[in-house]
Amino acid sequence: MTHGHGHHEIRANTVLPARREDIELHTADGLTLVGELALPLERDPVATLVTLHPLPTHGGYMDSHVYKKASNRLPALADIAVLRFNTRGTSSPRGTSQGAFDNAAGERFDVAAAIEYAEFHDLPHRWLVGWSFGTDLALMYGNDPAVEGAILLSPPLRFSRPEHLQAWAQGGKPLVALVPEHDDYLQPAEAAERFAVVPQAKVVGVEGAKHLWVGENYVRRALDEIVGVVAPDRVPLPHTWHGPVE
Repeated sequence: MTHGHGHHEIRANTVLPARREDIELHTADGLTLVGELALPLERDPVATLVTLHPLPTHGGYMDSHVYKKASNRLPALADIAVLRFNTRGTSSPRGTSQGAFDNAAGERFDVAAAIEYAEFHDLPHRWLVGWSFGTDLALMYGNDPAVEGAILLSPPLRFSRPEHLQAWAQGGKPLVALVPEHDDYLQPAEAAERFAVVPQAKVVGVEGAKHLWVGENYVRRALDEIVGVVAPDRVPLPHTWHGPVE
């Protein structure tokens, strides 16, 4: 439903106009994954976020709230394309991806399928955005010629290994870690030490934030930091919208 033109404060559940399409990703090991691509309504995107969601065994999926809000806002506010999908065995209202959760092993094919989709559809300036488990997938499998770099929300460094960080160090691609002050797994001081092996890595401690980025002010901070990396001329993001909302 579209509300009339006017001046809207952007709230947690605000959905701004975009071209949204259900997509399917096809993995090299024969699975079909479900997802959604949100594009700016009337313009080409200036950059693309390929999002990797938190741990599905702990409730993570393509609609995990920071990603849902990125999809609801960033095509309109920053001309950024947002690709979200469910990794193998993960369900959301969009549907269930084939296969079963594989402890970050088979998920390598899921990451590859998402990057391939974005490349094949000529989505520009592709960046991986991982959150929690998704950061491990980005570190392990996202150091790919088709992506410009990776942004990590709440990285636990749980499945990824020192050799993955070493590969990013050697590849030289930008790596930005947004680390909540009160994270349950890895807090800013320790994160700075762990990521020190990647000379180009930037660790941003976020005061007051927790692992799940609950609270509109923390969501805004996360989205501002992400857009500040991939489309720096589009920040700070506005907190109001002039025009129709969905």
